[in-house]
Amino acid sequence: MKMKIATWNVNSLKVRLPQVLNWLVNNDCDILALQELKLANEHNLTILDQFAELGYYYAYNGQKTYNGVALVSKYPLSEISYDIPEY
Repeated sequence: MKMKIATWNVNSLKVRLPQVLNWLVNNDCDILALQELKLANEHNLTILDQFAELGYYYAYNGQKTYNGVALVSKYPLSEISYDIPEY
């Protein structure tokens, strides 16, 4: 089985969300990795529904106006680590 995996530095998902959703509609992508969300976790909750409407799962870890990453996947996500564990 082949998978299509893409990555995108969105530099603010709040600003780029329409383009990201449009790209997913027009591209058969299994997993999309996003970085530089620049959204606090509580703001990602509203975005979650928009990905779900397209049939995608969405896992995220963000900070207000700074950093943040997400995975958008056609497949359910499990065993997610939100912070790098201390060794």
